[in-house]
Amino acid sequence: MDAVRLIAAGRHALAQSGAAWDIVSEAWQAQALAQGVGSWLAVTGPAELRAEARGLGEAGGRGCGVIDRAALRGEGAAPQQPPRAAQLTGVADVRPALLGLQALLGEVGIALVGVACGTDDESLYWQSMESIDAADESSDRVRALLRRMTVRERGSASGVA
Repeated sequence: MDAVRLIAAGRHALAQSGAAWDIVSEAWQAQALAQGVGSWLAVTGPAELRAEARGLGEAGGRGCGVIDRAALRGEGAAPQQPPRAAQLTGVADVRPALLGLQALLGEVGIALVGVACGTDDESLYWQSMESIDAADESSDRVRALLRRMTVRERGSASGVA
């Protein structure tokens, strides 16, 4: 499945999440998707974006690592779904995919702030805080890729390669 469709599915799933641990689970899904998109672009994307894309893949991977998957399977949480990113077959249009991923990561961060502010569970609080940091780092990587694309496009438009 194309990245844009997977990102849209992630945004929808996050919007439908009600329970705190479900939101944390969707944060994990978003990080796995960031890792997948970054890794895909690092291998098959435009050569000028590959180093930045590798950084996104690594940041997404670290973001997946900060989430306590055992806690996600705990009481009150929905059964852990396999990562949507496993369905990634390509990134057909890079800019819309990155813009969608940036929006998803921003929405994840906002939802996690709500979880952190609304819980008395120390484990959930710290899980949310670490996940907020991870989403922010991945979002920074996406922003860097978008900047690099803009520079590249401006250079192409002016005849500079």
